Amino acid sequence: MKTRHGAFAYTWDLVGDPAAAERIAGLGVSTVTLQAAYHSVRATTAWHPRHRIVQADHAAAYFRLRPDRWRGRLKPYAPSWGVPDEDRFGTALAALAGAGLRAEAWIVLTHSSVLGREAPDLTVRNAYGESYPYALCPAQPAVHDYAITLVSEVCEQYDVPALMLEACGWLGAEHAGHHEKTSGAHLSACGRALLSLCLCPACRRGLAERGLDVEELARDVRAAVDGELQQGVPAGESLGDALGRERAQAVYDHRGRVIAGLVRAAAVPAGGRELLLMATDDPQVTGPDVGIDLASFDAPVDAYVLKCWGPEEAALAQVKAAASRTETPIVANLTVLEDGHARIPALAADLVAGGARQLRYYHAGLGSPARLASVRAAARVKERQC
Repeated sequence: MKTRHGAFAYTWDLVGDPAAAERIAGLGVSTVTLQAAYHSVRATTAWHPRHRIVQADHAAAYFRLRPDRWRGRLKPYAPSWGVPDEDRFGTALAALAGAGLRAEAWIVLTHSSVLGREAPDLTVRNAYGESYPYALCPAQPAVHDYAITLVSEVCEQYDVPALMLEACGWLGAEHAGHHEKTSGAHLSACGRALLSLCLCPACRRGLAERGLDVEELARDVRAAVDGELQQGVPAGESLGDALGRERAQAVYDHRGRVIAGLVRAAAVPAGGRELLLMATDDPQVTGPDVGIDLASFDAPVDAYVLKCWGPEEAALAQVKAAASRTETPIVANLTVLEDGHARIPALAADLVAGGARQLRYYHAGLGSPARLASVRAAARVKERQC
């Protein structure tokens, strides 16, 4: 079976640079995962004829915005950076098609600091009552509707064969933004997971429906977190240790129901397009890759995109475990931005042998020449053993 290779790219890598699409095609990939709606970021543009740094100050929609389609409280902002173009996604799509490349729409659903600051009541709220403005809560009906409208607008306006959904659930306490000053407290993974548990009104209702005493849950979360922060007492290895297995499972079941509902709703406007879900096979996880039980997830997903960054052994083990637990195809997301990028071709071959059916490389616009050379070499991995 042939292995599909693809690379991530931003619209600003392509718009205004007539050579960009052919340059990406020269990496040997057949597919480009192109940002249609994205969070704030500061990015280099090494090859662009007009700029070297793009400062995307807020989350934005890069497709053509049609005001009459946005009737709820949440409405995406247009970008004001890079080369002016009211339809940057469409312009970039046309360039990629001209180079013979297949493009899929990369849509970030619940990560938007600008919208979270405007509507704090729709954001993730921890057990202390504190809002995470970068994290819209998908259990909130207004957030659900906003996310599905993003998907609908992309599908109605553009002929893309696939959608890659990022942040299709909850973002948690960890957020790579501002000048982070949270690491010195040395919260464990379990402590961070406790701080990532959303207790906004919508999540309180969902958890109460599963038989939880939400006030008691909030008190126990606070006690466990404070025990780590103030006394150095570990909360445990997992939410099950800290909260008890039944309560932890109720949290996971609530999250799974909301995420699956969002994916099922997105499948309607997708209209047969492939749905690729950025995920991890650990329901405790929050973040851009949703934590779910891959074996029991009840939604029409065409592939799970697993982030294979960090230690190679862990990446390979993750893919092998996921491939053994689900018949849904696995897409391995590799980064060439870390040290050790020269190992990417060998890792790609190992991941394919371990069960990955597709590979995506992060990132065609951010990689140095040496790192992009690693993508070219990795793209020569043609088949997986079936």
